[in-house]
Amino acid sequence: MISTVRKTKLEYGDFQTPPELAEMVCRKLIELDINPKVIIEPTCGIGNFIQAAVNSFPSASKIIGVEINQIYLTELRAKHELLQDERCEVKHGDFFEFDWTSLIKQFNHQVLVLGNFPWVTNSHQGTIGSENLPKKSNFQKHAGLDALTGKSNFDISEWMLIKAIHWLQNRDATLAMLCKTSVARKLLNYIHSKKLNLARCATYKIDAKKYFNANVDACLLFCQFDSSSQNYFCDVFSSLESSESHRIGYQNNLLIKDIDSFNKLSNLYAVKSGTKWRSGVKHDCSNVMEFRKIDNLFVNGFGEAVELEETYLFPLLKGSDVAQNRINATNRYILVTQKFIGESTESIRQIAPKTWRYLEDNAPYLDNRKSKIYQHNPRFSVFGVGDYSFKSWKRAICGLYKNLNFRLIGAIANKPVIFDDTVYFVSFEDEGIARKTFEILNSSAAISFYSSMVFWDEKRPIKSSILNCLNLTLLADLESLTADARR
Repeated sequence: MISTVRKTKLEYGDFQTPPELAEMVCRKLIELDINPKVIIEPTCGIGNFIQAAVNSFPSASKIIGVEINQIYLTELRAKHELLQDERCEVKHGDFFEFDWTSLIKQFNHQVLVLGNFPWVTNSHQGTIGSENLPKKSNFQKHAGLDALTGKSNFDISEWMLIKAIHWLQNRDATLAMLCKTSVARKLLNYIHSKKLNLARCATYKIDAKKYFNANVDACLLFCQFDSSSQNYFCDVFSSLESSESHRIGYQNNLLIKDIDSFNKLSNLYAVKSGTKWRSGVKHDCSNVMEFRKIDNLFVNGFGEAVELEETYLFPLLKGSDVAQNRINATNRYILVTQKFIGESTESIRQIAPKTWRYLEDNAPYLDNRKSKIYQHNPRFSVFGVGDYSFKSWKRAICGLYKNLNFRLIGAIANKPVIFDDTVYFVSFEDEGIARKTFEILNSSAAISFYSSMVFWDEKRPIKSSILNCLNLTLLADLESLTADARR
């Protein structure tokens, strides 16, 4: 059970900004020539940002804080030295219900929206039974499997920041908000996708462990708006004090980590490279579908030794196996019930009756898988399968690890290897072709190309959308010319 106090702190993403950091943020804004007439903090908490704004912006005529938590409001109002400043106004309000548009429209002067939105996700809020949420919707309009398998989960701060940038469109305004670095990039992506106005954007890394005891990459997100600019790039600084930066931005509608590095190798980019990286099998029931082979017995995740035909069993490599180069042998096996998505599973009953009986015995687990992707599909379905799954040779990489370690993987025990869904791979029947493309993929040019695109602080930094961008055919020709020149 979560205690009432702890649940409240979790519910409101309670990372109160230390006064020291609030002052540093305001100093940075002054360095950036931000001189607002109106300052609004939409989730002001105990008021540390408001106090910093009072100290830093003497020419501001109005400083407004809004807070949902009455305990914090009481504490804030007890700070007599703050409330004696006639410019300050503190309001009780729920961010998700407050009429922000009407508030902003009251002011014709430059507006600064300042603060620190909650650092929690909508799914986490649901887990603890929180009502501190926007109304449920697929607000990013993800389609198909993306909407069903997790991309519709989002940080509450992402939703709040999107609302804030809409308030500030077509006016002289600034947004300065502490947030996760990944959320800052998502916001840039949203602005770009909606073709909203953006005059200037930058992020300044902060030490989240030091200031919030949080193990997450975080930053100050700085956005300036006007009525016409559409500058869809962001200058990335390593700290609030740093003067050196690199620029992220868009090429071919894809967000690039380092534009300068990418441009040096942009000839290797292909919208349709002819190569399609796939992800491994998704089944959402490892205790039933995965086994360890121990003394010729298959033992499932419940510790039960089961007797199965080997027809539908294949050697399994996890993402960690691929990342750590444990690829030549395995005692893990996976039950793959289909050769392609949507294939009927009824044939298992005749071809492998022991396997069918095992599936029926474990039907309560398989039939109750929560993901909607299993609805309206054959019973005992899996996803991430096709003819590519059953070819003998594969080049593969784990999407979760923070390196570009590609592996060349052949069959194990005369059966094609199957991966879990943290692995991306391309498959081949011909070993010679597989080895040749593997060498090209590990060339310095390929690694540099991918390195310019990968955001290593993300939970899954390596994505199929990035892997698919490399024109391997062109790179092979360039590598061949280079080799000839050396001879």
